[in-house]
Order: sequence, then C-alpha cells, then structure tokens
Amino acid sequence: MGFRRHGPFQAGDQVQLTDPKNKRHTVTLKEDGVFHTHKGGIPHSDLIGKPEGSVVRSSGGTQYLAFRHLLQDYTLSMPRGAAVIYPKDSAQIVGMADIFPGARVVEAGVGSGALTCFLLRAVGPEGRVTSYERRADFAEVATKNVEKFYGGPVDQWRLVVGDFVDALDESDVDRIILDMLAPWECVDAAAKALTPGGVICCYVATTTQLSRTVETLREHGSFTEPHAWETLVRDWHVEGLAVRPDHRMVGHTGFLVTARRMADGVTPPPRRRRPAKGAYGEESASSTS
Repeated sequence: MGFRRHGPFQAGDQVQLTDPKNKRHTVTLKEDGVFHTHKGGIPHSDLIGKPEGSVVRSSGGTQYLAFRHLLQDYTLSMPRGAAVIYPKDSAQIVGMADIFPGARVVEAGVGSGALTCFLLRAVGPEGRVTSYERRADFAEVATKNVEKFYGGPVDQWRLVVGDFVDALDESDVDRIILDMLAPWECVDAAAKALTPGGVICCYVATTTQLSRTVETLREHGSFTEPHAWETLVRDWHVEGLAVRPDHRMVGHTGFLVTARRMADGVTPPPRRRRPAKGAYGEESASSTS
C-alpha cells in the first residue's frame, strides 16, 4: 500500500499552492515545468528540493505557500465521475462506523473514490477494503483517483464492477458502507455478509431515503435500533476582536444511518419508547388504538 511521501518535494509530487487570498492551485511537479498564473509564473524547479511549508514567489511578485495535499483537500479537488462524499461525512463514517486498523470493510457505491481513500487509510496495511460499483465509468474514475493519491495500485483494495447484491462474495465482514440510491434493497445481503457485532452504515441524500432505510433495518430483525443523523460544519472568522461565524457554511450534504449486526437467531428487544400516534399514518394509528 502506498503512503504519502514526506521530505523535500520531488518531480512527480502533487503540490498545493495557496495565494494570499487563500485560493488554492494543484500542481504536479516536472523538472522543466512552469506553473502559469495571471500573477506570473513559478518554475517547478523553484519547488523541487524544498521542504513542505515553503514559500515561493511568482515572477509577478505574489507569494504562494506550498504543501502536499491533505486527503481532505485531495478529495474535494479530484476528478469526478459521481459526486464525492464530503470530508466531513467521510470523517463521520470512519469515526461513527468505527473503521479500525485491520478491519475488513465492504463499500457499495464507489463513486469517485473519495470515501475509498479514507477507508484505506483507516484500515491500514493489515486491513482490506472491497468496493462494489455498478457503473464501469465510475469505477475507472475511482481507480485513477485512488491510485493517484496512493502512488499506484493498492494491495489492500479490490474493486468489483457489478451489482452489490448479485456480486457480493464476502463473509465475516466487519463493516459495510452503502452509498447508493436504494440501500434498503441491500440490507438482507449486508446482514448475511456481516459478522455478529459488525456495523452497517448507510449514506443517503433525502428524508424519504432516510425513512425507508431506517424502517427496513428495523423490520429486518438482524440489527439493533438504527441511529440516524447529519453533520453541519460552520467555520468561524477570527480577526482580533472580530470573532463571528462565517457567512457561508457546509450545510446538508447527506444523512448517515448506522446499526449493528446481532447474533444469528437473536431478536432485538422491543423499543421502550413507542412511536407517537400518527407517526406511521392514520391507518397504523387507528389499528393500535
């Protein structure tokens, strides 16, 4: 498995240049390359051999701060086949689905490979990530993005082009991540593949998807009570005594649902808190009255 390179910049490295207005540019270094901007050019030779955190000056006099990409920066700038899962949601998935070093993780819906990069880093050299993707064009984009970040093919990653339910050949899986339009269609297959105590995590965009996913997990009988949430991120402007929330924020991107696989043959205990009257429609409410 490839890891990010440290030390001085070398030819072939991807470097992120940030100007005084915090505008960022990604440059792949070449021995004879030049980064052109309306503020002047920067020869790549001015960067090669310098450590991360250096400052370079364009021919027009503008200073740029030079670092290698953080993973969060890379996923937001990568070429896209499908929409990427934002870093804030990837971080929630890694943390709340408890992706640990050595874990066996299955991902359905690889998209552009953003979440895959986070999962591979979390499971480490001893873990394994298997990704299922229906669309070959998305799989191709994801492969290029993952290999570009890790510097080549990743031994711990297997990408399968096909439908998750039909192509799934894994068992005793620790974690399953479903990022698709209808994750409820995959709950039964996920239950068969997960080891007892394993976690299923679903990422959906709308409230109707959220509702159907949660209800399917409840009705299946193999999972604990689902936990559903979303994460909103708001930056703050801090300048002397001017401390206030930024005018813009990363609001709704998607909902997350997690539940744990119970042991075979075990029925989850009934919920103590009953749903409010009308929560399941007039017909359900009248039948329980």
